[in-house]
Amino acid sequence: MFKHLIIFSLGGIFYLMIEMLWRGYSHWSMFVLGGACFLIIGLINEHSHGRIILPLQMLIGAAAITILEFAVGYVLNIKLGLNVWSYYDMPYNIMGQVCLPYMILWVFLSLACIFVDDQLRCRLFGEEKQKYRWF
Repeated sequence: MFKHLIIFSLGGIFYLMIEMLWRGYSHWSMFVLGGACFLIIGLINEHSHGRIILPLQMLIGAAAITILEFAVGYVLNIKLGLNVWSYYDMPYNIMGQVCLPYMILWVFLSLACIFVDDQLRCRLFGEEKQKYRWF
């Protein structure tokens, strides 16, 4: 449990930093969302043991991020009216909470998360490095 808390926290910090660089600001809820996404992507990689090819892991990661982003956005932005983010001006958006261009970006972010998670698990917890398969 401690290991997952560390990975969650580092993922949250990484996501806050990405948002600060991308948008110039962030919101505390992005720490929670980023941490959850990072942890989920890492768990998918950890439990795949090389059985799931990397492109499929990337797509699964992007889908997980998009689902979580929609759920959190629905609660924070629509129900609570916090307006943390809005994709209404983006093409192919769903209720302004998720959109196709960012889902495509999440595919590539998932790849970075897979590699960073693996490095963290190796260096911090002495876990064996995962084997990756592209096809």
